[in-house]
Amino acid sequence: MADSEAMRAYDLHTHSVHSDGTTTPEEIAREAATLGLAGFALTDHDTISGWPEAREAAAAHGIEFLPGMELTTQHAGYSRHLLGYGMDPAAAELFAALDHVRTARIERAREMVRRVSRDYAIRWEDVVGDGDARTVGRPHVADALVAGGYFPDRSTAFEVALHPGSPYYLGTYALDTSDTIRMVHRAGGRAVLAHPAAMRQRSAATPKDIAELAVAGLWGVELNHPENREDWLPPLVAAVAELGLETTGASDYHGAGKTNRLGERTTPGDVVDRLRADLAVSR
Repeated sequence: MADSEAMRAYDLHTHSVHSDGTTTPEEIAREAATLGLAGFALTDHDTISGWPEAREAAAAHGIEFLPGMELTTQHAGYSRHLLGYGMDPAAAELFAALDHVRTARIERAREMVRRVSRDYAIRWEDVVGDGDARTVGRPHVADALVAGGYFPDRSTAFEVALHPGSPYYLGTYALDTSDTIRMVHRAGGRAVLAHPAAMRQRSAATPKDIAELAVAGLWGVELNHPENREDWLPPLVAAVAELGLETTGASDYHGAGKTNRLGERTTPGDVVDRLRADLAVSR
């Protein structure tokens, strides 16, 4: 790879205030430009509401924008998030399914707040504030607990009060991963399996999982992610190579919501070029 190509790096997994991040798309674009990134993808959870701001901000700061979204899915009984890129916003099938996900997300969050409020003095209004309740989730409940002085940070609130074994926890509705890959494909986009070996997951995705998702049309796997466990990666790396899938890298930036730093993991420009070539909406 030429030096100029190696310098063309993109962060393809970031979150803003349009879901559970703490920074605006404009702030992400500004920081990405300051870091010398060639561009970034905004991948808020189950929503594309931040695309217009991100697109305008990227242009203003002289970098590229790739429209994306992180989709809530499950495969073989395990949570498996997908990164969808370049879907046509007019794709009725996909966005109708996501409307159902967002409705379920609100119902789940309301019930979790009701449970938490038995022991911690927080209200629904403390969780949603002036934001968009359609994208509310556990991180927002955690932030309300932090603001109430009960925990020092979001991570501690998760570890103590909001983990899956907690009496306050409620499972979330998720789409089937293979079905969602097909819907993303029919919407003119491409799907990448997010953080398949993240340490916060009960177990890593398996080569069998990746092979099954490849049959559904999976484009790539986010092997270069700060939360992937290195000891879980070798069989996944081998599976991705054998199946001819692409490898992506990204930070999963959430602003102050996580320790992950923008641009700490990236995707090279030639991979982004191949991704863009397949998309209905490439910028």
